[in-house]
Amino acid sequence: MINKMVVANVAHRPVRSLISIVAIALEVTLILLIVGLCYGIMNDSKNRTAGIGADVIVQPPGSSFLSGISGAPVSVKVADVIRKMPHVKVVSPVIWQIATGGGLEVIDGIDINTFQALGGPFHYLEGGPFQGPNDVLIDDYVARQKHVKVGDPMTILNQQFRVSGIIENGRGARKFVPMKTLQDLEGAENKASVFYVKLDDPANADQVVKAVKAQAGMENYSVLSTQDYLSMMTPSNLPGFRPFIGVVIGVSVIIGFLVIFQAIYTAVMERTREIGILKSLGASKFYIVNVVLRETLVLAIAGIIVGIVVSLLARIGIQQRWPLVHIDQSSEWMLASAAIAIVGATLGAIYPAYKAAQKDPIDALAYE
Repeated sequence: MINKMVVANVAHRPVRSLISIVAIALEVTLILLIVGLCYGIMNDSKNRTAGIGADVIVQPPGSSFLSGISGAPVSVKVADVIRKMPHVKVVSPVIWQIATGGGLEVIDGIDINTFQALGGPFHYLEGGPFQGPNDVLIDDYVARQKHVKVGDPMTILNQQFRVSGIIENGRGARKFVPMKTLQDLEGAENKASVFYVKLDDPANADQVVKAVKAQAGMENYSVLSTQDYLSMMTPSNLPGFRPFIGVVIGVSVIIGFLVIFQAIYTAVMERTREIGILKSLGASKFYIVNVVLRETLVLAIAGIIVGIVVSLLARIGIQQRWPLVHIDQSSEWMLASAAIAIVGATLGAIYPAYKAAQKDPIDALAYE
């Protein structure tokens, strides 16, 4: 009986109910897309770093674990020192540079032979390796988003390059240029930002880390096994990540709270006589509160379902249009967004439910 009453109340005011559902759907969509985008960027970077194939990562003192932040502060001759250490098979120096044209991205300047020795040859979908100093390799995501093919020109760091090859994504950066070329552009001759180290056995990573740190002049270098390096790429280690997510969730809860509060409060005021009739028939305060909260729950569940569907469709559309944008959507965050939406809606309905329960049946019946 009570459920029929709740459904009838929701259906009786379709426009107001629809607005409430859309607002909650917006709340859920906002959480899933923005949180999914943050986690997508982090996990994409993490996966591409793992795809390089290195077992140990060596960076100069004061470096950030975020790719591209360090610049090129040390001599490439550090690679020669590392190569002489036990268990080291390959050392590949790489120079990083952040480019901001059309969006923030990291360009890798590489020695292609040592870089490919880390994780195997590039998988070329089109074209091939560098043919000259002004050649660039791009991954398939960049090629798809920028609509470029082998032989096309591409401007990088205000310099004209030619696309010599399109490679499968997942090997560090999305754009690679010859190391010497990037060094010249940066004015960092014979400098490197990071040294990727391949070992005879990944199990020897901790031993090599200790050996590098024990080397004279390298005591303050950042030296980590790739496993430890990747473990640092978490929300707690990313500056501003958790506060940003907290702000997104806070704004979403406020949206749900205000819309539900307005909708339910107005509905309670309009149903003053109905509430009076229920109370005159013996309905308790708990019964009235139960009706109001159930109505809120119906609106919240409908909004959650719509929000999840819209976020999934939006994710597909965004990644079709912008392949470089990665949005992760997990079942855990879907459940979390649903819980957040229900909490926000419930908070918004508590005061209207209380007002409804406190109405005097005689006054309510006399209400016009």
